[in-house]
Amino acid sequence: MSVVKQIDQDPDDTVMLHRVKEIARGLLASHVVDIDQKGYYPLDVMRLLGEVGALSAHLARDGRRLGTAIRAMATISRTCGATGFLMWCHMVCGLYLEHANDPALHRDMLDEHSKGLSFGGTALSNPMKALAGIERMALEATPTAGGYTISGALPWVSHIARGQYCGAMANVADTKNEQILFLLRIDDRVNLKPCPHFSGMEGTSTWSVRLDHYFVPTSDIIADPAEPLLSEIKAPFILLQTGMAAGIIQGCIDSMLEVEPLLGHVNKYLEDRPHIIQAELDDIVQRVIALADKVGNFSKSDFLDVLDVRTQGAELSLRAAQSALLHQGARGYLSSAAPQRRVREAQFVAIVTPAIKHLRYEMARLMQEELPS
Repeated sequence: MSVVKQIDQDPDDTVMLHRVKEIARGLLASHVVDIDQKGYYPLDVMRLLGEVGALSAHLARDGRRLGTAIRAMATISRTCGATGFLMWCHMVCGLYLEHANDPALHRDMLDEHSKGLSFGGTALSNPMKALAGIERMALEATPTAGGYTISGALPWVSHIARGQYCGAMANVADTKNEQILFLLRIDDRVNLKPCPHFSGMEGTSTWSVRLDHYFVPTSDIIADPAEPLLSEIKAPFILLQTGMAAGIIQGCIDSMLEVEPLLGHVNKYLEDRPHIIQAELDDIVQRVIALADKVGNFSKSDFLDVLDVRTQGAELSLRAAQSALLHQGARGYLSSAAPQRRVREAQFVAIVTPAIKHLRYEMARLMQEELPS
């Protein structure tokens, strides 16, 4: 099963996904080495994705076609995992904006955002881990006249730059456990510092962010308190990430098949051959699409399935990337080779929030809650 194939797919979605494939094979393919090795930030690609509707399919106002959004992300990730990650950041920020109370955010700003006319990401890696008890909340909000002042530092936030924005979260001072979700506008009040050089994903415009008494007006508060909204969007937040995994895995299969005419006679002795990885990927995609169709009517068991399929996707990404490198041999070990890049992309899928260990932690906690007392 192709990562973009769907039975009875809406004709408009079929057209959109075809255009996404053209973007992936054209402009994005021409940038992919520069994205990986020179840190090129592909906003030109993101603008095109916005134009064709690939950045808005997951939104309720556009019919909440979550499966279509995942397929679009998989199509891009098949060529470049870093750009697939940017799509995820952008889509999640769209979820925040859609739930904002102020029309300037949920209507005007979301219109531009979903069309790729403006750009913004998500700064919820730390809050997701903090709410799970893995680390402390990095930002603190102090109530003040007309809003809040925010102070603290986040070590890395992706898909941001001067003039852009992101969704962020902070603990409210002098409360037991209350948070706000707000729009962080990346202007001159925000101290941005380059992150240490990562082994991959350098083209994602990831920065360290420090805020010192940063004022957020009430109009830029997306959710106060934040917890009800986080509970509502947590499933699509995680499920959308499977698009990155599916695309990277399919790209790994492409690399295996690429050398089959030359090396198939010896590669047949390797484990995790392309047909094995493809069969496992097809199963994951079917599970993801079935879950995507249920978003909005999730039981605890359904959410457990979301965590599990996200984990399965990360683990298969690691296996597929290693197998693609072994299939290609020395040619796949060149610094500009797709298998070498995908090894690092797959590792990112395994550690990006929620990481495999975080996912397993959450699954263990949920399963413990379901045990009889």
